[in-house]
Amino acid sequence: MSSRSSNCSVGYSGKSNDVLARRRTELRRLKVLSNANDSGFENTEKEHSDDLTCHLSVIGRRREMEDAVSIEKRFVDENSKKFDFYGVYDGHGGSYVAYACRERLHKLLAEEMDIGNRNSTEMNWENLMVTSFTKMDEEVNKTDVVDSMGSTAVVAVVSDKEIVVANCGDSRAVLSRGGGAAVPLSVDHKSGRTCMQPDRPDELERIELSGGKVIDWNGLRVLGVLATSRSIGDRQLKPYVIAKPEVTVNKRDDADEFMILASDGLWDVISNDLACQVVRKCLDKWTYRRRSLKEYHRRSTNNAAVFLTKMATARGSKDNISVIVVNLKR
Repeated sequence: MSSRSSNCSVGYSGKSNDVLARRRTELRRLKVLSNANDSGFENTEKEHSDDLTCHLSVIGRRREMEDAVSIEKRFVDENSKKFDFYGVYDGHGGSYVAYACRERLHKLLAEEMDIGNRNSTEMNWENLMVTSFTKMDEEVNKTDVVDSMGSTAVVAVVSDKEIVVANCGDSRAVLSRGGGAAVPLSVDHKSGRTCMQPDRPDELERIELSGGKVIDWNGLRVLGVLATSRSIGDRQLKPYVIAKPEVTVNKRDDADEFMILASDGLWDVISNDLACQVVRKCLDKWTYRRRSLKEYHRRSTNNAAVFLTKMATARGSKDNISVIVVNLKR
């Protein structure tokens, strides 16, 4: 993952004319998509009492759209407790698993939460998430099409008191807190980088202990096939690639500003800190116009998702890009 930092303006100094032309073409394409009902572009903005939520998905430089996004407001509403669900699914080998997760994972989690609520006064989020992801994995693996097909999944459940994030793969969730702190809510599951130093030594050890290998094939990959070490689906890579998520639980705080969930099409080229800087300016209803640096007023959450997507494309992202921005201001 890239950890480059930058300011909000995007500069192209030192780039060749061909590179500049390609990037201008991509930005024009995004503009056209944002004004049309195109299958490679999803954009919704919904207002729910005190928060705005927006998601944006673009096909980018890929030939096929394999990302999927899920936003389910009040997917569980019991005993005056309301829970919102957000999910980003980054498919590989095809879109089937990502789309299946979009339709089913929040429903499986709601069922588990209902059972857990009946049996306990307090939610055991680790068990709830692991059980839900496991059931999702079992469902998709019943079909023959998923031998070489899978999807990462990062999901967040937000209530009045806490933010729960479960991550399986290299999509990511980040929280902005206190006007400047970018707080990671998940840790990427990568088998390695393009060099021979693994990103997650613990994941490399787990894979090797289960009898698998991480092979340098255009970057470090499990059995030379998959760069991420956890996913839903990918039946042919089990037991080396697992569907067990890592779960974090954070208490809500008045200093919480917003949360970003996105596929690695964003995080490959934009750091946590930079993404939070961009969204913060957009939620403050001010951004900077490239070249002129003239301040102008734009729609807040919608603008944040669009701006992040355009910036990732301009920085050379080669993947589908999906972004959810959740305003957490009370």
